[in-house]
Amino acid sequence: MTRILVAYATKMGGTAGIAQEVAGELRSRGLTVDLRDADDAPAVEDYDAVVLGSAVYTGRWRRSAVALLRRLARNTDPPAVWLFHSGPTGPDARGRSLPPPRKVAELAARLGADPPETFGGRIDSATATGFLARKMAQGDLAGDFRDFDRIRGWARTVAASVTVAG
Repeated sequence: MTRILVAYATKMGGTAGIAQEVAGELRSRGLTVDLRDADDAPAVEDYDAVVLGSAVYTGRWRRSAVALLRRLARNTDPPAVWLFHSGPTGPDARGRSLPPPRKVAELAARLGADPPETFGGRIDSATATGFLARKMAQGDLAGDFRDFDRIRGWARTVAASVTVAG
């Protein structure tokens, strides 16, 4: 039985929603999935694959996601890894790709993982915390720019890869 960890690091809940959608799609494909906040992720050695996602703020991944990625890279026999990040908002968010932060790119390469898939983010005045986020939530960058059809499609490619490898 293939066990997959879907872990995420979020600030305002948008990335958690993406991770929930990914986990649901993987489960619908018959895979056993644990969905966890990156801060609460168990031993990665217990999994055949890991999907890790982070919100991106000012070009940076959340600390807990980078810490989990480092744990994976230190493993002598790491599981297969897929990465995603969310963050772009506004009218041009859909289809926009963000480059990974340098450390994330280095760790992904060490693990043999592709660069993170970019998904649009979500920001609204009800959940915006911090000066910059509150300002963004007032303008044309505010809204939910997550494309759940695209997210489920990406999750299906992960499921197919895990199934072939398993």
